[in-house]
Amino acid sequence: MRFFIELSYNGKAYHGWQNQPDAISVQEVLENALSILLKQTISIVGAGRTDAGVHASQMFAHFDTEEDFPEHFIFKLNSFLPKDIAITAIFRVTEEAHARFDALSRTYHYRLSTQKNVFNFDYAYALQKQLDMDLMNKACDILLQYNDFQCFSKVNTDVKTYTCKLMKARWTVENNELLFTVKADRFLRNMVRAIVGTLINIGLGKIELEHLHSIIKSKNRSEAGFSVPAHGLYLTSIEYPEHIKLLKN
Repeated sequence: MRFFIELSYNGKAYHGWQNQPDAISVQEVLENALSILLKQTISIVGAGRTDAGVHASQMFAHFDTEEDFPEHFIFKLNSFLPKDIAITAIFRVTEEAHARFDALSRTYHYRLSTQKNVFNFDYAYALQKQLDMDLMNKACDILLQYNDFQCFSKVNTDVKTYTCKLMKARWTVENNELLFTVKADRFLRNMVRAIVGTLINIGLGKIELEHLHSIIKSKNRSEAGFSVPAHGLYLTSIEYPEHIKLLKN
């Protein structure tokens, strides 16, 4: 039987989602907990691979098991897991359902703090400089005109294509933070953080708005802006086809 698991995590203590040979990952911690409680070896497949220090308010993964879940299993699993990983739901899906390949879109938020705040320095990038948000949103409109984002990808990445279908890119203001929302069918390694760094440079006047076209067309990472710190980045939503949603209900 195949199950989807919905969870959230604070990524501060982890070297990303995916298992690492010499570092702790969210995947490793979750697999260990499931294996102990279900008394069998459990391997999970995540919907994506967040980098070290990146958070997720919604992540999905799937795993297979032949055993039924004990009563109040989610409560027991949450009690067993560390405080920075929380399980929201576990639901059965068809044997063909795949947490990664069936995902229709992923949405990320990046939090940019515009004033010093003693309560959010671990969870938002503090940049106390004047940014032209109107210009940054015009740059977002340019991004939506393209589908090859190699210039924002980490180099030496093992991917077959740099094509991503960008569905949304926008800056908004929430309290004393600037919030960047980006939605696409898939993302390249470091893509969101490189985009944000490039947009910040445009907002600071360090990069001309129209030069963004040349940056994207160059397919060269060194032409784009800096990568913002990981602690301000959140995976916030993953969308699936309706038949998987119906199984959840």
